[in-house]
This record gives sequence, structure tokens and C-alpha cells, in this order.
Amino acid sequence: MIKVLFVCTGNICRSTMAEYVFKDMVKKAGREQEFHIDSAGTSREEEGNGVHYGTREKLRQQGIPCGNHRARQMTRKDYEKFDYLIGMDDGNIRGMRRIAGGDPDGKIYKLLEFSGSGRNIADPWYTGNFDATWADVTEGLEGLKQKLL
Repeated sequence: MIKVLFVCTGNICRSTMAEYVFKDMVKKAGREQEFHIDSAGTSREEEGNGVHYGTREKLRQQGIPCGNHRARQMTRKDYEKFDYLIGMDDGNIRGMRRIAGGDPDGKIYKLLEFSGSGRNIADPWYTGNFDATWADVTEGLEGLKQKLL
């Protein structure tokens, strides 16, 4: 089983969008039994909160179900458990490495690395632009899908 953890700052916008879109992609490919997909944040500021209404609405528009997710902070155990820990921006990567105590196994990636770009995914919490986030997240996930499927 391939275990993928998507990580952003609060775990209510970008990482949850990536989690549910990637779950939808592997399900449509008939491979959902081969994956464990989850998400987390680098901070505790949104811990226990549900998916941001902007992300929830964007997923609804795309016909992608959004579960009863509750935000949580990434842990060191997550680093041991998951094969791929995928952050959304440089700040997430720094936070993930801090939580994990480095990246000795080379499991930490930035999502848009999978599409050949190293750029950050803008945080819609600040920009309010969930369409731009959607475009970036799906671009990165298409690259990840090519790699893993």
C-alpha cells in the first residue's frame, strides 16, 4: 500500500483539497485499495476544525465528495508511517522537516515538484482565490498520479 500525506499550514484548505482530489483520482483509476491518503497541517491553529467552506465549495463544484475531515497537526509518527509527505509551499516544507526531525529518508516533497515546477501553491486562506489553488493542486496531482499510477 502506498501511503500519501498532504500537508499545508492549517489543514483546512490546500492539503484537504489535495487529499480529496487525489482520493477521487485513484478511485476513478480503480486503484483506491492500493492507497492510504490523508492530510495534516504544520500548525495547531485550526486543529479540530472542518474543511474550509471555500475548499468544500470548490470540491462540490467539481463533483468530488468531501468527507467529515477534522484538521490535525502532522506528527513525527506520520513521517515514519507515510511514504510521501507532500507540502504546498516552502514554509510547509520547513515546518514538516522541523516536525520530522529532518528528512533522512527523502520522503518530503513540494506538490508542484511532481509537475516539474518548484513553485509554491498560494494559500487561499490569504488570497481568497480557490480557483487558482484548484489549478495548482490539480497540476501537481496530475504529476503525482503519473509517478504513482
